[in-house]
Amino acid sequence: MIPNLRAAVDADAQDLFGLLTLCFAEYPGCYTDPHDDLFDLVKPGHWKERRGSDDRLLGGEFLVVEDERGRVCACIALDFPKLDADGTPVAELHRLYVRADQRGRGLAARLVAHVETMARDAGARRMELWSDTRFETAHRLYERLGYARGGSRPLGDISNSTEFFFAKAL
Repeated sequence: MIPNLRAAVDADAQDLFGLLTLCFAEYPGCYTDPHDDLFDLVKPGHWKERRGSDDRLLGGEFLVVEDERGRVCACIALDFPKLDADGTPVAELHRLYVRADQRGRGLAARLVAHVETMARDAGARRMELWSDTRFETAHRLYERLGYARGGSRPLGDISNSTEFFFAKAL
């Protein structure tokens, strides 16, 4: 169980921008840009209404964890952006961030396990994710949790990011 875990609401936008800004500030050249790169944080309560390029609802959930003061201290998101050849949904993990003062307690691993269960319950047999090449601590977590690293892609964002691909059978 993850204490104070709940679905994100639009009123969380400021806390989420703050959380990502704090996390990104740990990496030189990594910036938050709500207009082009982080548009999903503007209305996080509308995550389920997002549509893919084929106009299909992506589903999933954007979850947040509140600290003892009621501030967002961690988040994670899940959606289903594509289907396998047999029509099975492929899950994608997004937005795993934990504030520095909340790290080292297994919260990130519990959040990943939680969305993996959600994905399996929705019929997915595979989870994928993309992670900025600078986020080495996150990469170690994903690999420890059974994710295999694949190729990479440039994002063309304000931070000039390149991301590594990770995947795991569920």
